[in-house]
Amino acid sequence: MMRRFLRLAPALVLLPLLAGCGYNRIQSLDEQVGAAESQIKVQLQRRADLIPNLVETVKGFAKQETTIFTEVADARSRLAGAVQGGNLQEMADANQAMNAPLGRLLAIVENYPDLKSNENFRQLQDQLEGTENRISVARQDYNQAARGFNTFVRTFPYNLTAKMFGESTPKEYFELTNAAAADAPKVQF
Repeated sequence: MMRRFLRLAPALVLLPLLAGCGYNRIQSLDEQVGAAESQIKVQLQRRADLIPNLVETVKGFAKQETTIFTEVADARSRLAGAVQGGNLQEMADANQAMNAPLGRLLAIVENYPDLKSNENFRQLQDQLEGTENRISVARQDYNQAARGFNTFVRTFPYNLTAKMFGESTPKEYFELTNAAAADAPKVQF
């Protein structure tokens, strides 16, 4: 009887440790981070997809403003490429780079009163504003998920489990590179 107990003793000691090791929680938090990152990509891609429609609408009214159209197209291309690449810092930088030419494009609208009242333009403007808000929310959700993951894998005893399974690398935050990037492009009439 005693021998049987001695053989089972290590298993009885390890069982509670394995049950509280946090492996499943680490995997769950990692999935949350991945889902939140995917939302950022979706919203940035949505933004990149809306831009050509906005440009074409403005082009119809402002034919002589060709320089800004080229700048917007280049910035949009960089944003779409960064989304496809999946690197968070590149996405943040490309998103920021999109703000300046997009802001100038929207400022052109000031010179074209007929454009301001055009229903297509107003709908695109509303969609773009909604997308900017969605990007902000997606960025916040991602950073919250990354913070949850990072905190969990740094907390004892879960940090031991994280190290053992190679999950101890912290998730990077989706950060803006300067204060100007925090502002969505503004349209003033």
